[in-house]
Amino acid sequence: MDCGTAVVVENIISSLLETLSEEVVSPMLLEFARKEKLHNHFNNWQTILLKIQAVLEDAEDRQFTDRFVKIWLNELKDLAYDIEDVLDDFSTVALRQKSKEESQTIIGKIRKYVYSFFDQFTFKYSLAAQIKEITARMQKVVKQKDDLGLIERIGGSRNRGQRRIASTSLVNKSLVFGRESDKDFIINKLLFGEEESCEGGVRVIPIVGMGGLGKTTLAQLVYNDDRVKTFFKLRAWVCVSEEFDIVRVMKTLLESLTSMASDKNDLNELQVEVKKKLSKNRFLIVLDDVWNENYNDWMALRSPFEAGSPESKIIVTTRNQPVASTMGTVPAFQLKEMSYDHCLSLFAQHALGSTNFDNHPNLKVVGEAIVKRCKGLPLAVKTLAGLLRCKTGYHEWENILNSKIWDLPEKNCDILPALKLSYYYLPSHLKQCFAYCSLFPKDYEFQKDEVVHLWIAVGFIHQPKGMKEVEDLGSEYFHDLLSRSFFQQSSVSKSCYMMHDLINDLAQYVAGEVCFRLEDKVNSNGQYNVSERVRHSSFIRQKYDVFRKFEPFYKTKCLRTFLALPVFVPDLEVECYLTNKVFQDLLAKLGCLRVLSLTGYCISELPDCIGDLSHLRYLNLSRTKIIYLPESLCALCHLQTLDLSHCKNLTKLPQGMGNLISLHYLNI
Repeated sequence: MDCGTAVVVENIISSLLETLSEEVVSPMLLEFARKEKLHNHFNNWQTILLKIQAVLEDAEDRQFTDRFVKIWLNELKDLAYDIEDVLDDFSTVALRQKSKEESQTIIGKIRKYVYSFFDQFTFKYSLAAQIKEITARMQKVVKQKDDLGLIERIGGSRNRGQRRIASTSLVNKSLVFGRESDKDFIINKLLFGEEESCEGGVRVIPIVGMGGLGKTTLAQLVYNDDRVKTFFKLRAWVCVSEEFDIVRVMKTLLESLTSMASDKNDLNELQVEVKKKLSKNRFLIVLDDVWNENYNDWMALRSPFEAGSPESKIIVTTRNQPVASTMGTVPAFQLKEMSYDHCLSLFAQHALGSTNFDNHPNLKVVGEAIVKRCKGLPLAVKTLAGLLRCKTGYHEWENILNSKIWDLPEKNCDILPALKLSYYYLPSHLKQCFAYCSLFPKDYEFQKDEVVHLWIAVGFIHQPKGMKEVEDLGSEYFHDLLSRSFFQQSSVSKSCYMMHDLINDLAQYVAGEVCFRLEDKVNSNGQYNVSERVRHSSFIRQKYDVFRKFEPFYKTKCLRTFLALPVFVPDLEVECYLTNKVFQDLLAKLGCLRVLSLTGYCISELPDCIGDLSHLRYLNLSRTKIIYLPESLCALCHLQTLDLSHCKNLTKLPQGMGNLISLHYLNI
């Protein structure tokens, strides 16, 4: 069951009301609305949306026990997205009309695209027909609301909108409780374990435990201990992850050992270089988050390690005992749940800024009860504590403890109840921002500005009048999620961030059908299972991306995000090629796109039809071989972000760049 659906819908409706309120009273749209006799319709929509919003909290609670309420919420979500698209159409027409009237410098090609849009909008998608359809659907939703008996909760009990300062908990992010003896045990194995038998090879120490227990944290504590740094001449850290790629692992290992980027992609060359570097040296290698239990793959991977000193060691962290059995040369270290007392200290530290409840004795009993329900998992403890940070009201804590989510049936769902709760009680403005990050694969490292620009482009961040810039507001949202442990800083680069595997699973869970990663939707027959409800999508860029890969996108009538991602970061030296049919045919059918990223592809030009993507806010052509941009690009009056960084072949920009009146960020 998707516990996040109702809350995401609530935020969409709230955003719609804000958009309606701002756009209807803006001189530009007001003039357009009066000219087209739309003003009364907009007011009617506002009234209906307010009625719907008043019952959302009741619907949110009832969805767990009434499947018809859940169906109603899904229909409401689809309706909300469609209203946004129609409003965006209105805004586009008004903006282009105003620009056409005021500007004397618009070139003929831009004018042609403006008129082309008017023809399409006026005749193919008549305003009257769209308004009539939306109004009928809204009235149907209101009637269903009444039939379901949903009740209004004006000024409901849950406070969702309050934002807090996000940076305070970062000071304590690195604090670890209750793992000192575990750390000493592993270090003892590293420094004094030579007597244990190992048949002609490097000793491998597996650390095994379920997700969220802190295996990676324990390995990091060991890796950075002064005794370990002194004992081992060379140290290297590699995050292996679910997708086992021996070339990537070897390349990352070589770069970690040499502290230099490598341009090699041949396995033999990489292994020769690694072997040279390790030869006769005492080294420690950490292979973090290993899933592959194939013995032959492990034998291929370990061959360069034999060149090191006999005292060398490898630490492997994994959730799977078969992996430990395949790779380990000593019995695996089974990481246990954290003790209750240490969990309580961890919880108090992140929730109250202290390791005890001395300053908040009224919260001690309820806090202890919440910690007990986390069952010794540090990730669950820390995430729930982040949710309650700076909240010192007893009833807020009691609501978390008594939530129905703890008792939901776990059939076909591996998401920890504590993590569901951490999402469920997030402030509403953060919910869809977090769910959108389900587009990123596990272990994908992202930068703050990259994510913030995407959030802005898809309409998750609105700029209140008289307040800070949307980019600053987006940065606050990002750091808020970081401080609540939904994001974590990369161990490789301080400028990059990532999500824990279980948090990534949570993001996919709450995003439901709205977001999808193409590679995750392949069935046993090699066919893609894609819902028509999809709004945001991502896919891993491959060396040769043929048209068959993109056929599922023809089902997505209202796709807003088309996001190409690298196989791993960085992969700047890999040349990737994209079928021309994406440009010739597919793009023209994705008329609702707001985000288009083709970064890293060997493309030299864009088709003229790019100017027909009237909703587009974000265009990333970085690291492509683009030579020039078509003049039609300048018809994109909503375009906010244009990334042309590392486009070494780019010779000129369109003459009409000044007509990109919404452009905030241009990177060349």
